[in-house]
Amino acid sequence: MNKRCKVHGFTLIELLVVMAIIATLLSLTMPRYFHSVDKSKEAALQADLNGFREAIDKYFSDTGRYPDTLDDLVAKKYLRSIPPDPITESNLTWLIVAPQGSVPGKISDIKSGAPGNAMDGRLYGQW
Repeated sequence: MNKRCKVHGFTLIELLVVMAIIATLLSLTMPRYFHSVDKSKEAALQADLNGFREAIDKYFSDTGRYPDTLDDLVAKKYLRSIPPDPITESNLTWLIVAPQGSVPGKISDIKSGAPGNAMDGRLYGQW
């Protein structure tokens, strides 16, 4: 009658080994994941800036003047909406560049107002 009840389960050492393997795998994959997220934000920023600049150029060629506000581009259907800056995640951080000379309008170019440097070392505001 001296039967022992056999309990099924994992030992502490087995659990620690599995957790060490998972931690090693995470330490290898997480930097790559965050790098790819930053890279995709920069690609989205480039695409948004190109879209803005194309819309501003079309507005100028159609009307002979630059838009006064970004909302003018939306109101005249050159843009569906003002996209948020992918880096700052806000549509209020865009930097407006005024036209040079006596060309009518207030926006001839647009830049990102995000602080910091991109992966290539340039400031976001220089794009």
